[in-house]
Amino acid sequence: MGVLVVTGTGTEIGKTVVTAAVAAAAMSAGRRVAVLKPAQTGVAVGEPGDVAEVARLAGQVTGVELARFPEPLAPNTAARRAGLRQVRPADVVVAAEKLAAEHDLVLVEGAGGLLVNLDDEGGTLADAAVGLGAPVLVVTTAGLGTLNMTALTTEALERRGVSCLGTVIGSWPDSPGLAARCNLADLPTTSRSALLGAVPQGVAALAPQAFRTAAPGWLGPELFGTWDARAFTGLHR
Repeated sequence: MGVLVVTGTGTEIGKTVVTAAVAAAAMSAGRRVAVLKPAQTGVAVGEPGDVAEVARLAGQVTGVELARFPEPLAPNTAARRAGLRQVRPADVVVAAEKLAAEHDLVLVEGAGGLLVNLDDEGGTLADAAVGLGAPVLVVTTAGLGTLNMTALTTEALERRGVSCLGTVIGSWPDSPGLAARCNLADLPTTSRSALLGAVPQGVAALAPQAFRTAAPGWLGPELFGTWDARAFTGLHR
């Protein structure tokens, strides 16, 4: 795969946990994995960010953070308010390609959604994906609203000529309601992309070794796992 860009349909939907699960599954399959975070926002100097969380859960990944801004805002706004240099899509391309030369898989985890601005010129994670020629994995929610949000994201990818590898539900509830169960069947049609996994709610609280052992069971073969979309959907009719 080389480089895989991981985006979300919004914030706080499990994107970092999905990134960790993909990293863990890839490493269990013998891959050398790096994780690149172009812009970490809302975390102070010295505090663990998303890259540290992926490493805690997944294990010995190579972690790189290009920039860190203290306020929980869009990267361009957070950088401007902090008086710091903004991240450009070209910066992401250079860093990811450098990591790809020494790793089997580079996971580029965005901040927020696909079209959140990295810089004041309107550069986005989508632009970085275009520059890399890399596919994008879309992390989405389980319940009401997810069909629209996911379709908007995948449509934006299509318009830019970027391949959508598929979608993963970032936090599958213990007791899914009617909307979540129906969305399992409807998401592939609405998003025009395959459903490649469903990560259970709360798995970040697992002990790291338990997380690493279980991760392949949450993801489909395209993501180094054993999860079966048809079987999972059938269980939740």
